[in-house]
Amino acid sequence: QVQLAESGGGLVQPGGSLRLSCVASGNLFSIYVMNWYRQSPEKQRELVASITSGGDTNYGEFVKGRFTISRDRAKNTAYLQMNSLKSEDTAGYYCHYQGSRSDLGGYEYEYWGQGTQVTVSS
Repeated sequence: QVQLAESGGGLVQPGGSLRLSCVASGNLFSIYVMNWYRQSPEKQRELVASITSGGDTNYGEFVKGRFTISRDRAKNTAYLQMNSLKSEDTAGYYCHYQGSRSDLGGYEYEYWGQGTQVTVSS
């Protein structure tokens, strides 16, 4: 089992910055993808950013250039640095972990964190 603990959310003014953290613990995988999703009552769940165990990254078009995903392998932690925040970024942000025990393709295990709220407002 994998547990995910998010932190770093809060209230910030437009144009400000936040850094979210996701600490993974438990029975971790060597092959994995860590994702940040966001969801609000008025919007469908969106993929914000992802990073693989190999270091490849992917971003949603709406945040590319403003957000950066990174990892600290020693701490089993993924970060989401968010700059130039807009009111449209207001949402619950959720860490999502996908793991695989083989090299056959696909990720057969997945886990979700509880989420952390980001509110961008004047």
